[in-house]
Amino acid sequence: MKLTDLRDNPGARKGRMRVGRGIGSGKGKTAGRGQKGQKSRSGVAIKGFEGGQMPLHMRIPKRGFNNPFGKDYAEVNLGMVQKFIDAKKLDGKKLIDHEALKAAGLARGGKDGVRLLGKGEIKDKAQFKVAGASKGAIEAVEKAGGSVEVIAAKPPAVKSKAKAAAKA
Repeated sequence: MKLTDLRDNPGARKGRMRVGRGIGSGKGKTAGRGQKGQKSRSGVAIKGFEGGQMPLHMRIPKRGFNNPFGKDYAEVNLGMVQKFIDAKKLDGKKLIDHEALKAAGLARGGKDGVRLLGKGEIKDKAQFKVAGASKGAIEAVEKAGGSVEVIAAKPPAVKSKAKAAAKA
C-alpha cells in the first residue's frame, strides 16, 4: 500500500449541493434561501447587526492599552532552571544565557531577552547572563554561590531630522 492509494471510505464525504439548477433538483428557484428579503440576496453582512440599536461590541467599554515601547522578555523562574539542570537539559557549569535557555526549551519568545524571576529555588552554582532579573532571583543565585550579570538592552536607533540635515 502506498500513500497515494489512501482514500476515504465510501460515504465519508458528502458532495456539495449545486443550488439554483432547476425545480427538479430540489434546490431550484430560490436555492434554499427562502423568499425575498435581505438574507436572500448576495453580499449580506448581518452578523453583528441589531436593527439599528448600538451593537453589543460597541456598547461594551474599551479597557487596557498596548504599550508600543514595552519590553518583551521571556520570563524564566529559578525553580524551572534547577529542574532543567537536574534533568540534564541545561548545563549548570557553563554560562546560562538566552541562547542556552532557548536551546533547552525553557525561554520561548522574548525578543528583548530573558528576565530571571525568583520563584522556586536553585542549588547549583550557576552563572547567568540575562537582560533582566528580579532582586529575589539575584539574591537566591548569589546565595547558592552563582552570579547574575544583567546586560543593558541597546536603545533603539532614532533617526532625527537634525542628523539627516547635517549629513546632507
